[in-house]
Amino acid sequence: MGKKSKPRALAKNEAMAVARSLRTSPQKLNEVAALIRGQPVDRALAELDFCRRRIAVQVKKVLVSAIANAENNHNLDVDRLVVAHAYVGRSIVMRRFRPVARGRMHPIAKPFSRLTVIVREDREE
Repeated sequence: MGKKSKPRALAKNEAMAVARSLRTSPQKLNEVAALIRGQPVDRALAELDFCRRRIAVQVKKVLVSAIANAENNHNLDVDRLVVAHAYVGRSIVMRRFRPVARGRMHPIAKPFSRLTVIVREDREE
């Protein structure tokens, strides 16, 4: 026998991609994710091409992965895809210390983030 498969968490017309350890703060990543929320995928890719933030390159990779998942795994039409959700979460925080005067230390936090992009196929109107 075997274990029963888990029911699919997404709707039939949705696909998802996740990046788990992006080296930027969630606040900065959320600014870039806000650019693509609700956009058609071709427009979202163009937005990310011209975005000047360093993390936009990784966000574009996650979006391309979500598009590929929609096309190859779920047989969705790429021309009708829209970025339904793009949300950001916290991941680990590397803690480092910087020596300063009088034998003291100042903490340095190096945060990591997690990005989830869900694309949805819109119906023809």
